[in-house]
Amino acid sequence: EVQLVESGGGLVQPGGSLRLSCAASGFTLSLYVMSWVRQAPGKGLEWVSGIYSGGGSTVYADSVKGRFTISRDNAKNTLYLQINSLKPEDTAVYYCSKTRGTWSDGYDYWGQGTQVTVSS
Repeated sequence: EVQLVESGGGLVQPGGSLRLSCAASGFTLSLYVMSWVRQAPGKGLEWVSGIYSGGGSTVYADSVKGRFTISRDNAKNTLYLQINSLKPEDTAVYYCSKTRGTWSDGYDYWGQGTQVTVSS
């Protein structure tokens, strides 16, 4: 059974940092394109970052480029999102998501989400 379990969210002051984790089970993380997607209060889903299968090239939304870093630990089968220089507008529920293979295949599994709140 495929499962994605996020953790690491919390309340942080502007300028602070967090590392989100997404523990995967039931499949091999490195064989699939994976993404982080967020949903701010009252807004729709926003794609944040993705990591390719295999070599693990990474891509980012312009709104987070230079502040967020996506990575994975193949031995732990875990996806990470390091988020630095947090801004109030980063407040959202963050989800990790698994594609069926590549970007064009679409997403088939999502985690339950982890709340990130940026406030002084």
